[in-house]
Amino acid sequence: MEALEETLFEEFDNYSYGIDYYSTESNSEEKAHLGVVHCISLALCCLAFVLGIPGNAIVIWFTGFKWKKTVSTMWFLNLAIADFIFLLFLPLYISYVAMNFHWPFGLWLCKVNSFIAQLNMFASVFFLTVISLDRYVHLIYPVLSHQHRTLRNSLIVVVLIWLLAFLMGGPTLYFRDIVVFNNHIICYNNFHEHDSDLILLRHHVLTWMKVIIGYLLPLLTMSICYVSLVLKMKKRSTLMTSKHFWTILAVVVAFLICWTPYHLFSIWELIIHHNVYFQQVLKAGIPLSTGLAFLNSCLNPILYVLISKKFQARFRASVAEILKYTLWEVSCSGTVSEQLRNSETKNLCLLETVVS
Repeated sequence: MEALEETLFEEFDNYSYGIDYYSTESNSEEKAHLGVVHCISLALCCLAFVLGIPGNAIVIWFTGFKWKKTVSTMWFLNLAIADFIFLLFLPLYISYVAMNFHWPFGLWLCKVNSFIAQLNMFASVFFLTVISLDRYVHLIYPVLSHQHRTLRNSLIVVVLIWLLAFLMGGPTLYFRDIVVFNNHIICYNNFHEHDSDLILLRHHVLTWMKVIIGYLLPLLTMSICYVSLVLKMKKRSTLMTSKHFWTILAVVVAFLICWTPYHLFSIWELIIHHNVYFQQVLKAGIPLSTGLAFLNSCLNPILYVLISKKFQARFRASVAEILKYTLWEVSCSGTVSEQLRNSETKNLCLLETVVS
């Protein structure tokens, strides 16, 4: 085991944050600095969980069960489902960081937890890309949109997006592993145990695949859609005053702000070699950017409420309907109970009369 640990540490010098974090080269001042950064990361993750679970649950409830099924509600429903599933597993990561990167939950939860995080990232960005394309086609080519923008077609797209997200997150299930290092169990990417060249190759391929397919291509697509919308419809006041347009744009911008640092540090991790200062920046930057990325999962419901007047109106109407139904049930229950009590009293009086 000691030989394995030494091999892992040598081969994963800049390619495994978890193992590199336990390097004995870090002094007490550096560890104190990292401790502050990790506290900030934990605060971001806890905030994402506390706000995201009820927020996304409300979006799922209304878009999935209360509101009329439309293409738009289909997109936002699945976006909320992706965030909600991820947030359910977030306490595992919070515990991992809180216990100084010690993973006591076993191998399969190590694999599943990392897979869910990747699934959420890819599913979210794919749905945001489809939402942008859908808005572009709907406004620029209304006839084409009317012909093909149906619930059936949107359901097919939803299934394809989830399949693609599962496929992109699949390597995590295969490579994620645990190892004991410095009395800690580390959950990390085990690309290979001995071949350093293969380790670097697999790490580069998976990182660039994640950056290109999960970030750059969607970013380029969304940018082209929104720039084209603004340029082609700048003379129409409908676009600039459309709350739906600004809501979608805000959701996309929030995704980019939250996930850009994560991808930048992922690339930086590939190119840093034997530079102690940059390694310390990387140690601090990766958990901080990860916490910021996870925070994105709670922002979408907040943006819907703050920006979308349509969402606010539907939300208020739905809540009013639920309250009205609840009060009606309570009222009916009280009336029935009163009727039963009156009936029992009347029967008791009749019984007393008969007896006497």
